[in-house]
Amino acid sequence: MEVALLASALVVGCLLAVQAAVNQQLNQAVGTPYGASTLQLSLAAAALAVVALVAGALGAARQVTEVEHWWLLLGGVASPIYITAGILLFPRLGALNTVGLFVTGQVFASMALDLFGILAVPQQEVGPGILLGAAAVLAGITVTIRGLRAGTAATVQRAARPGWLALGVVAGAVLPFQGAINAQLKREIGEPLAVGTISFVVATLTIAVVLLVLVLLRRTTVPRVAPLRGMPWWGWLGGLCAATYVTATFLLLPRIGAAVTVALTVTGQQLASALIDQYGWFRMPRRATTGPRMLGLGLLVAGSALVQLA
Repeated sequence: MEVALLASALVVGCLLAVQAAVNQQLNQAVGTPYGASTLQLSLAAAALAVVALVAGALGAARQVTEVEHWWLLLGGVASPIYITAGILLFPRLGALNTVGLFVTGQVFASMALDLFGILAVPQQEVGPGILLGAAAVLAGITVTIRGLRAGTAATVQRAARPGWLALGVVAGAVLPFQGAINAQLKREIGEPLAVGTISFVVATLTIAVVLLVLVLLRRTTVPRVAPLRGMPWWGWLGGLCAATYVTATFLLLPRIGAAVTVALTVTGQQLASALIDQYGWFRMPRRATTGPRMLGLGLLVAGSALVQLA
């Protein structure tokens, strides 16, 4: 049973990389990353609501009006940041580099939560394992980004600008904060499926407002609908991947622990992204897994594991 749970955490991590890749098809169909994020998050919210309804947990969502602190409802804001960043960065940086930035943000944000006791997370002391893991993560992302900047194409050079790299780190960093906020919301509501549904409803409303404002300001186009009919079936999987990830992490955390869950999901993200780049899955551009890229991947995996399990 324990092996099955550990394998589930690894697979769930893979789903995050798959989600970001398949969302490229959704983006191409609707013509705007903000429209693609809105549609994907709507599907995730609907899927979680159905699961919560079948499980008899949806009624607990009514307790949202009794939540003591209003900011506990803001955990869902992280999802549109993460998803939209993936849509923007995957075609520019590739799956492995993008997920490497996400993982870097996740690792250091989770360290901040643990070391400073933010958002009621139990405070931990800095140990040699955490410091070594942080150094390995920094070394790993440095190796992968230096390899990206070594590319000769001008588009690759532009993609490696600090603004895009910072977006990747920030998008990864919001996920641990989302988890910490949702964990507190779960203490008040009691049902993880209801919390997941609330989180994705908030996420959908947030990105829908952003899309509306950008359309009114003419900073993005009105989403197209007709091209959705020609989208491959797997182009719709992004929302299901997101809903599965949220549900599974809620269920896995109390069973195998937060540290093991994060370490395995982060490892799954990186391994899946390497395969997507290597074989061009989901119509992504193929990027060979060179020696430096493998070194960077290995350092990221080892570093994230040390930080979480130290």
